[in-house]
Amino acid sequence: MTTKIGIIKEGKVPSDARVPLSPEQCLRVMEEYPNVELVVQRSSVRAFKDSEYSDLGVPLVDSLEDCDIIMGVKEVNIEDLIPNKQFFFFSHTFKEQPYNRDLLRAIIDKRIQLTDYEVLTDKTDKRIIGFGRYAGIVGCYNGFRTYGLKHSLYNLKPAHQCADRKEMESELLKVKLLKDTKIVITGFGRVGHGALEVINKLPISEVTPEEFLEDSFDEPVFTHLGTADYVARNDGKEFDRDVYFEDGSGHHSTFPRYLKEADLYIACHYWENSSPFLVTREDLKSKDIRVSVIADISCDIDGPVASTIRPSTIADPIYGYDPETEEEVDFENQNAIAVMAVDNLPCELPKDASKDFGNELIKGVFPALFGEDPHSIIERGSQTSKDGKLTYDFKYLSAYLAGKEVSQH
Repeated sequence: MTTKIGIIKEGKVPSDARVPLSPEQCLRVMEEYPNVELVVQRSSVRAFKDSEYSDLGVPLVDSLEDCDIIMGVKEVNIEDLIPNKQFFFFSHTFKEQPYNRDLLRAIIDKRIQLTDYEVLTDKTDKRIIGFGRYAGIVGCYNGFRTYGLKHSLYNLKPAHQCADRKEMESELLKVKLLKDTKIVITGFGRVGHGALEVINKLPISEVTPEEFLEDSFDEPVFTHLGTADYVARNDGKEFDRDVYFEDGSGHHSTFPRYLKEADLYIACHYWENSSPFLVTREDLKSKDIRVSVIADISCDIDGPVASTIRPSTIADPIYGYDPETEEEVDFENQNAIAVMAVDNLPCELPKDASKDFGNELIKGVFPALFGEDPHSIIERGSQTSKDGKLTYDFKYLSAYLAGKEVSQH
């Protein structure tokens, strides 16, 4: 039995140039899975041109009505949903986001099986797929670009103006840091490791958190913090990471001490509403603060990093935060902390980010989708079933769909 996959034209505004599969990856899928047919809906917004698909023999179509599975990246517009299909995309509904409630309602009304990339996990409950790595790569680069502009040290080309990652990384040769520059990074997930890929291309030595806080250096250095390095229990007992991620209440941030030592802070951590803020508005008012640039790749608005008062954009990625007034100012203002808080960073390198995503899709998702799925990866990653109902793990969304207050699941 043949399964037909359709790559949908991204319809969200502003447009997104990313794709779930590059032209070469489409070809690879069809070669590895003889029972899979793959077509691409024509689009003028993709990073890869239609001709790049058709030149490799991937059919271009106007309609995906006869496809079994439809794959995109961003939320699919309600008017573009096709009943009785299986859709793969980032729906941004599982955290009960109010702005996408109508989208999930439409998915259920149309009896669509929604498989959300963000909730696809392996047998250990670890996420399988995402764009986090490229958020870290681009965000870290943007952090160094911001630092150069803030202190008039150098001027890097914006990432989105680079043809690809290779050109972006060639720009790093321009980075000239003062000998006593100190950088701190939080987060060890996909985002944090992506950031490390960039920082490791620069002549910056890694030091331990203890050395970072206590020692002086005559060269640029960075330290990479795990959760235990910047969060502690209120009761004074030993920090337990699993307990913290289950429920962050009963903990407090110990991060402000790093603000007194770091020039540049690159935030790549994962944060939940129950967790303590890492950096409060009061923390940033301290006269001992040394940090002058915060690259908030995690980009939780008005959340754990107080200077992130709004998302910035690819076109205008930097703004200033005045700790005294708690308001936005010009980032070049002497009293301002320069903030880089772009919330769609992988879009700056859409081709590279798409290829990386497609590789994860082929490696971690397709074997379960087209073959045996002993760990129920697809079932557990589907918020809705083909009969138009919420699946077991997502029953908590019932109140959300009804328009009630969000649950504390």
